[in-house]
Amino acid sequence: MGQAGRVRPSSDTITRPLIPPKAIPYLFLLPALLLYLVWIIGPTLYTVYLSLTDWDGISTPNFIGLQNFVRLFQRDRTFTEALTNNLRWLVVFITVPTTLGLGMALIFNTDMRGGRFYKVSIYAPLVLSLPVIGLIWAWLYNPRLGLINAFLTGVGVEDPPGWLGDRELAIWCVIAAAVWRQVGYVMVLYLAGLKNIDPSLIDAALVDGANRWNLFRHVVLPLLAPVTTIIAVISIIDSLRAFDLVSIMTRGGQSTQVLANFMYMEAFNNYRMGYGAAIAVVLFAISLVFIGFYLSRTVKDELEY
Repeated sequence: MGQAGRVRPSSDTITRPLIPPKAIPYLFLLPALLLYLVWIIGPTLYTVYLSLTDWDGISTPNFIGLQNFVRLFQRDRTFTEALTNNLRWLVVFITVPTTLGLGMALIFNTDMRGGRFYKVSIYAPLVLSLPVIGLIWAWLYNPRLGLINAFLTGVGVEDPPGWLGDRELAIWCVIAAAVWRQVGYVMVLYLAGLKNIDPSLIDAALVDGANRWNLFRHVVLPLLAPVTTIIAVISIIDSLRAFDLVSIMTRGGQSTQVLANFMYMEAFNNYRMGYGAAIAVVLFAISLVFIGFYLSRTVKDELEY
C-alpha cells in the first residue's frame, strides 16, 4: 500500500529555473556594478561636464567648452608650477622609497640581531596620519626652534637654511617628509614578497655558481616584479594626489603648489568649480597615462619572461 500510494513526479511537473545558471554570477555582481556606476563613473562624468562650464557652485553652470583647459595650459603659471612639482614628487616617490625599501627588506630578511625592532621603527611613521606627519616635519624644519637647524648650529653651521621658507628647498623638504612615511610601507611589501620566494630556487642558483649580485638580478628581482608593480602603481597614485602635507606645511606657498591643493583652492576658496573640475580632469588623465603605461610594460615583460 505504501509503495502504491506514492505518486511519481512526471516530466511535466519539472519546472525550469527562473534564472539561468550561467546568469547567477552576473546577478551577484550587479549590486557592486551599480555602486561602481553611482559612486565612480557617475561623479567622474559629472566632473568632466563641470570642467566644460563656468560655475561658482551656486548659480546655473554656464557651458564654455574648452576655455578652462586653454587657460590652464596657456595662461596659468600656477598650474605649470603645480604640474612640475607633481612630476618631481612622482619621480622621487617611485625611485627613492622603492630603492630604500627594497634594500632594507633584503637586510631585514636575514636573521639579524634586533631586526624586529628596526622593522617596527621604520614602519611606525606609516601609522601616523599625514596631517600629523606634516606638523612633525614643519616643527623639525622650523628655523628657530627646529631640531634640524639646532643640530646644524651645534656642528658649526653659522647660517642654516630656512627650509620651508626657501623657494628652492621648500618642495624638496615636503617630498622628504612624504618619503620618510613611504619607506616603511615599501619595505613591508618587499619583505612579504621575499618570504614567498621558494628557497629551492635560491639554492639551485647557488649550486649553479651564481654570486650575490647575479642571484639578486636574475632570480630575486624578477620574482619580486608583481610586488614592484603594486608599489609603483600606489606610488604614482599617492604622488599625484598629494595634498595633506602641502596644505599643512606650506599651504601651497613658496613654490610648493601641487595639483590637488591647487584644485581645492580654485574650487572651494575662489568658488570656481568649473576651473577646479578642469584641474581634476587633467590630474585624472595624467594618472591614467602613467598607470596604463607602467602596467602595459609590466605585463609585456612578464609574458616575455
